[in-house]
Amino acid sequence: MRNQSFKTISILVDNDSWILPYAEALVAYFSSHYQCQLFRNADDITQGDVCFLLGCTQIIPNKIRKRNQYNLVVHESALPQGKGFAPMSWQIIEGKMSIPVCLLEASENVDSGNIWLEDTIELNGNELHDEWRDKQGKITIKLAKEFIENFTTLTANAQCGQENFYAKRNKKDSELDVNKSLAEQFNLLRVVSNSDYPAFFIKDGIKYKIEISRHD
Repeated sequence: MRNQSFKTISILVDNDSWILPYAEALVAYFSSHYQCQLFRNADDITQGDVCFLLGCTQIIPNKIRKRNQYNLVVHESALPQGKGFAPMSWQIIEGKMSIPVCLLEASENVDSGNIWLEDTIELNGNELHDEWRDKQGKITIKLAKEFIENFTTLTANAQCGQENFYAKRNKKDSELDVNKSLAEQFNLLRVVSNSDYPAFFIKDGIKYKIEISRHD
């Protein structure tokens, strides 16, 4: 497994990010062969070879990126289509069943770096929030391992084509339309988080919260 090209690996995760358990699993995996550290603050990142920026919603300044030779992010869209925020959620709402995933170089412009690896998340159309998040976390681990272990055989490719952007989602985006059926809004229900941004609707000026879970 050891790639002699690298000695140190850093992993940065935003505070309270859903991907933290998957990042911790990566640290445990890499630590048997590399110096691997998990950071929660970008300012704390040390000099090294590779830094994975996982679940980060802010662009990391160039002065920090310079501390590592490679700074890599995972993005779930067919770049340069679907740059920006929450690409998994937006594509699930759109009804997509196959979600492209890219491992790319972090750059000054959002989601614009060269692409090192590509893969796909396959959905069956009934995954709820925690279930598709798990698929997202597992493919993040897979791509990170693949980069480290196969680096000498990989080539980074520039993005090409017309770009577009997804907007940042907020709690307001979890609102259901009382005039539409549940069937029409099921994909929206699949992306809401019962704890962080639950589904809700407003009727006669009163706000009601709805929670969704699988009941097999």
